Amino acid sequence: MSNKLTIYVARHGKTMMNSLDRVQGWCDSPLTKEGIDVARYLGYGFDTINFRTAYCSDLRRTAQTVKIILGAKGQDDIPVVELAGLREACFGSFEADFNHVMWHNAALYLHYTSVDDMLKDILAKKISYKEVLNGIKEIDKMGMAESFSQVEARTQESLKEIAENEIQNGEGNILVVAHGMSILAMLLGLGGDRLFTKPLENAAVCKVVYENGKFVVESMADMSYVEKGKSIASKL
Repeated sequence: MSNKLTIYVARHGKTMMNSLDRVQGWCDSPLTKEGIDVARYLGYGFDTINFRTAYCSDLRRTAQTVKIILGAKGQDDIPVVELAGLREACFGSFEADFNHVMWHNAALYLHYTSVDDMLKDILAKKISYKEVLNGIKEIDKMGMAESFSQVEARTQESLKEIAENEIQNGEGNILVVAHGMSILAMLLGLGGDRLFTKPLENAAVCKVVYENGKFVVESMADMSYVEKGKSIASKL
């Protein structure tokens, strides 16, 4: 009988740069009050799940989110491992610029006149995030932006490292906190694309099962844990 790991991959809470509508890839900023609250709600919403280990990227916004989640659910004594491979995509010369500037330039590169039309086509699966991220890499003046394949390779390598390390200790639940684009790059190619129908909000959860050396993505962009946590918080 094989062991099964359940990996809960969550996006970090809202940050200062998110609130300022700035591009935040390898750039970093702390969580806002709203970001702290949503991470706390996620912790409460995970009340019936016992995590064995937690992982996050080496950027402070994921480390801060993980600490709040585990504190809220009374599990702040478990190991937390930082992996650089879980880091957000690097957006090169667009880092810290306004989001609308980067997305507008990407839309024009892909022959769209409107960012909204491009985003609608992504969700409708007429174009992919791979095309968009590769477009950003092409128009990045500094030559530092990552392609989709680069982000996919390093995030999937980290996920595999987590799974192979953890399966040695038998079945269990693992928490991973990462970033919007890095989570999509990690999971879309593992089957998450068929479940991807809405944007990945702050503190949204994707559920991944690892068994017999294979990953199965069971859900994407799930906000039900946050909603459950809000309900629990309102009764405290």
